[in-house]
This record gives sequence, structure tokens and C-alpha cells, in this order.
Amino acid sequence: MENWRIKFIFFFLFCFAAVVIFRLYYLQIKKGEHYKALALGQQISSQEIEGKRGEIFFRDKSTPLAKTEKRNLIYIYPEKILKGESEEKVRFLDSILEETEKEIYSLLGKGKTLKREVSQENLEKVRESGLEEDIKTEELWGRIYPQEEIASHIVGFLNEEMEGQYGIEGYYDEILKGVKGFKKEGKSPFGYLTSLFGTKKENDFQGADIFLTLDYNIQYFSEKVLKEAKEVWDIDSGQVLVSNPNTGKILAAAVFPSFNPNKYGQEKDLGTFINPLTQKLFEPGSVFKPLTFAAAIEENLIEPNTTYEDKGCVELGGPPICNFQKRVWGEQKMTDVLEESINTGAVFVEQKIGENLFLEYLKDFNLFEKTGVDLQGEEFSLNETLKNGYARDFATASFGQGIEVTPIQLVQAFSSIANGGYITKPLLVDSIVYPSGEVVEIKPEIKKKVLSADTCAKLTSMLISVIENGSGRRTKIDGYFIAGKTGTAQVPLVNGKGYSQDETIQSFIGFFPALDPEIIILIKLDNPKNSTMSGHSVVPLFGELAKYIIDSWQIPPSY
Repeated sequence: MENWRIKFIFFFLFCFAAVVIFRLYYLQIKKGEHYKALALGQQISSQEIEGKRGEIFFRDKSTPLAKTEKRNLIYIYPEKILKGESEEKVRFLDSILEETEKEIYSLLGKGKTLKREVSQENLEKVRESGLEEDIKTEELWGRIYPQEEIASHIVGFLNEEMEGQYGIEGYYDEILKGVKGFKKEGKSPFGYLTSLFGTKKENDFQGADIFLTLDYNIQYFSEKVLKEAKEVWDIDSGQVLVSNPNTGKILAAAVFPSFNPNKYGQEKDLGTFINPLTQKLFEPGSVFKPLTFAAAIEENLIEPNTTYEDKGCVELGGPPICNFQKRVWGEQKMTDVLEESINTGAVFVEQKIGENLFLEYLKDFNLFEKTGVDLQGEEFSLNETLKNGYARDFATASFGQGIEVTPIQLVQAFSSIANGGYITKPLLVDSIVYPSGEVVEIKPEIKKKVLSADTCAKLTSMLISVIENGSGRRTKIDGYFIAGKTGTAQVPLVNGKGYSQDETIQSFIGFFPALDPEIIILIKLDNPKNSTMSGHSVVPLFGELAKYIIDSWQIPPSY
């Protein structure tokens, strides 16, 4: 009997052990991977994230145009907060929000999910509070533009989908935007959240930073000049473009009126975002004459002292082509033609060149194609009307009427006179720095040579005379030679039939120090109502900006 009981107990223990062993085998071996994954799923969550967008800086590498800052958002669900012991939950919200308990109850009572931005510290408090069912947290990147309206047409902005629009934001969107990846979060043995990126670090998801060629001080002063032009001359709009003629690096690109990219949604007119420096064509007027003269000097058809007889007007079919106010100048040298901006003198030079060769030079100056500047949506004109036109069309084109260009095309062409005859690609980006530490320097690009050094030297001396003795006198700066040309252009009517009798475009383009240029500037004022000539409006503004650059850069005098 006793032996039977021992056997029974032994059998019972054996069966029990067998069941336990089988269960352990089933859980750990047969279903081990399943329960391991289930356990990890309870401890580790995977969240898709997008890396921080790269930032945009001025050439000093420290002044930001566009910054990316983390935004910590919480979403508070009223139906869950007000359920059960709401007093404790509301007290917690009061400790992390600016609203009082009374205000929180009032807001929750409306039944709408509350969205609030909180500090990183308070975000962690929410995550450790145990209220994850009642309050959802989210971390995302937000874009801010610290300089507001300064260089807004260059930087562009991000839309609500965080896509780059216009300017650098649009053109370099793929380089700037962060890479999407998965962020894993797990709980430590003490219940704290920890980030697990595996072999990748968080900054591996980031976009590249971009450093522009823009000089903050010159950009600021250029925009100040345009605001001054609005106050004094009552312009509709205006632009300033400053660059290095040798490298093509743009130092300032100012547009008036501008916009605030932080508040782009408040702009009702989408045309505000169009950059007139690269996207709006205009007939340049007399600032174009030096390009005509450059072609003729290069072909040995004229010299600075070549003379012609001015009779005030030229007849080439259709309305006569006349000088400003139909003035008759008599016998004039080519230098005099530029000094006093005589239209018939430019026609004389164009007729020396001939239509076909004239078109070839316009093509060589890159006036029938894009400059290649690194901005979205650059425009250009093939000028088909001119190409298929009559002798009169070519004659008027010689002094910038009936030919369309953008301001940046004009600066690119004019820079060839300053730099010894080369067409250089305009540049806005100086370098790109990737999160890995790789730095890509953007090197100047010379497209082609269009003029000889001798031609450039002769034309430069003629343009110095424009400042010393002619229509550009008001921009003279003691001790410095400046080479430049004024322009007062008529504005074509919208219907294409003739020109406005009231509106003008007044401009000035010049470079300095003339004998060893470092800076080229174009100032263009659209419809200044208190001025009839560029010599009164634009020229003094050019002198003001040039003097500022000379002083701030400490450029040594020419004599």
C-alpha cells in the first residue's frame, strides 16, 4: 500500500514535469520568435521621421537666411481628459501650458482637440506622465527666416507640405531637405524612453547646409537704396544686382517690393514671388550701348576717336529714330556718343557692324539664352522679332530698344567688358556642407571669351569718360575711377503697339575700380514718377552704394 502511494506521487510529478517541459518547449522553441517579437513590440516602437532640413547662410557663414528649428507639439483629446479623474489631468496640463486650469476646462469643454507647442522639457514630462492615451506627442521641424524681407526673392520659402518654393529653397530642395528614416523608441528597465537609431546617427538624416555668395552688409544697403528710391522718386518697383565681374559671384540681389517668407501665405498676389532679376524681361535702353560699341571695336570698325556727323534723327523707314529731345549734336567722337548717350551715334555703329554680325555678338554675349544662375524659373527671350526684323529694328536695338533681356543677363554681358572679355556664369552658392562633414566648394565657371583685352581696355576708358565728363557725373568718387553707363528706356505698351509716353525705366550699370574691377553694380528703377532721366535718379544712388562698398571693403584708391 505504501509502495503504491509513492509510485502514484512519482507518476504525478513526472507528468507535471513533462507538461511544464512541453510548455516551455512550445513557448521558447516552437513559438519563441513570435513571443520575442511580441515582447519587443510592447517595448519598442518604430516611428517614421524626416531629418532636419539644411540651413541657408550669407557668405560670412554665420548669418542665417533660413533656419530649421524643432517644434514639439502635443494634441490634447477632450473626451479622454475629461473622463474619470479629470482634476489631476488638468492640473498636469496647467503645469506645462500657459493657460490656467479654468481656461483649460473652458477650451476642453468645446470638444475640439487642442494643439499646443511645448518646450523639450515639457514634451518629456508628457511622455513620462502615463497619459499617452490622452495626449499625443509629435516632434517636427519648422522653418523660420530670421532676416524676414531681406533677400526674400533669393531665399524663397517652404510651403505647407514643406516643399521648397522659389529661390534657393526651390532650386536646391533635394539637397536641403532631410532624408526620411525610422526612429526606434524603447523603454529602459526604469521606464524611461530611449532613442535607438541602430548603426545610424540622428544627423545622418539631415539635409545639407548652403552658404551663399551674398554679402549681408551689401545686401542690406542695396535694399536700403531701393527704399530710398521709393521715397524720393516714387518708383513702382526696383532692383539692385551687385557681383564680382571676374568670378560671377553675386554679392547682393535686392528687389523692391519684397515679401516676408515667414508670412508668405498673407500675400494675395502670386506675382509678388516672381524675381524680376531673373524672371522679368525689359528693354534696357542706353545701358545697352557699350555692348554695341564693344562689337564694333572688336571688329576694328571704330576707335574711341572715330567721328561721325549727327543730324539729330535717322530715317530708316517708319518713324524717324531721334536723339533725346531731338537734339542735334553735330560732329562727335565715339567717346562723346557714350558720354552724352546719343542714339544716332549707336545707330551709326550698328550700321558699321551689319545685321548678321551684330546678331552674332548678341548671341556671344549670351543674350538669347539663360545665364544658368542657380535659381528656379530663369527666363530669357530668343528675341525672334529682332532676328526676323528690318533695318530699323536693328538700329533701335543698338541703343537697347526693341530687344529684351533680364537684369542678370545684362550684368553677365557687361561683366565681360570689366573682366577682360569673358562670359562667366552667375553664382549664388559658395559652398555646400553635408552632415558627413563633406564640403563642396562651387568654383567660378568661365563659359567663353568674347572680347579681347585690348577691346575691353579701350571701352573701359570710354566708360570712365561717361563718369568724368558725361551723364554719369553725379556718381564720381574722389580717388577712384568708375566705368559706367546711364540708361533711360521707354516702356512698351501692353498691346505691343508703341511706347508709353509717361513711364520710363531708369538704370545705371558700372564697375570699379575701373582699371582693376572688383565690383559691378546694376541699379534699375521702374517708373520713377519724380524723375525724367537716370542721371538725376539712379546715378546718385549708384554713387551712394559704391561709396559704401569702397569704405566697408577698404578698396584702395585708383589715384
